[in-house]
Amino acid sequence: MRTDLLNEYESEREVEYHGEKYSVRDNGAVCRRSRAGKRSRKLDDAWTFGRPNDSTGYMHLASHVVHRIVALAFHEQPSEQHVVDHIDTNRRNNRASNLRWVTRLENLLLNPITRARIAHVYGSLDAFFKDPSAIGDRDPDFSWMRTVSKAEAQESRRRLHEWAESDLAPKGGQLGEWVFGLEARNAQSVEEVQDIQSLTPLAIQRNWKTPSEFPACPHSIGTDPLGEYAARLKPGTVFNTNRFGEALTESAGGNAVFLAVLCEMSQTSVKGWALCKVTTENGKFVHESVGTYFSREGAQNAYHRILGIDTPHEATIDDYL
Repeated sequence: MRTDLLNEYESEREVEYHGEKYSVRDNGAVCRRSRAGKRSRKLDDAWTFGRPNDSTGYMHLASHVVHRIVALAFHEQPSEQHVVDHIDTNRRNNRASNLRWVTRLENLLLNPITRARIAHVYGSLDAFFKDPSAIGDRDPDFSWMRTVSKAEAQESRRRLHEWAESDLAPKGGQLGEWVFGLEARNAQSVEEVQDIQSLTPLAIQRNWKTPSEFPACPHSIGTDPLGEYAARLKPGTVFNTNRFGEALTESAGGNAVFLAVLCEMSQTSVKGWALCKVTTENGKFVHESVGTYFSREGAQNAYHRILGIDTPHEATIDDYL
């Protein structure tokens, strides 16, 4: 993003986030203030739009995502359960006017892939809205939705209707034509997801071209498939192996929805660390490559981010790439 746009703004506010003080502009620029009585860091007191993270597409300032800092400065967060949504689906557009707080359910419904999965499980999205909590019994990936009430689902549906009819969303007339269709604005991101069969029968590779074997992958999908997988991934366990070498498990954690696996790569690898996200789809384990990293600290930062853990740390070489 052009740095000459840093000073093109109309409003500037102050906000505190995870013990750090920031100045924030409505154009999406942020400035982390130096800490009183402490050594100044490289990124302190400098305006920036952040640096793009190749794994997630989000803009980061050190370990924190910029969009959350901007949203906290310009929009009141309804609850701790609300997350930030980019209205135009561009993860690098952090203008205050492009951000809004949504519930976890709304965030899921705005994603064309998960939306299609829910429709497949229920037969239709109308049926889902009538009894949203039942999906946890039909698809273990959505077990957290057992706590979603009918009232919350109906409120999400109402808000989605409002967005569909506003100037902030493509015009489609009916909710089913906009929110629940695979609209053109998301077509590119869907097409970029490429799956291949791995060398392990129940393991699929996503955005991962080299055929690999996953020795610890369970041989069947049980009642808690990701929990069973995580239990097998003790530190030092071989996570995957291929013609370039093997990756050893450093850490593995997650929930009923996904499993994040941090690995140390073979000594022959240019980057020594890698992060993988494991989910279950259509009776198989999907192994999605999240990214590779030069430093252990950079990999751990990415691992914490994907798990939603905010931990203070210094920037690493991986934050600048």
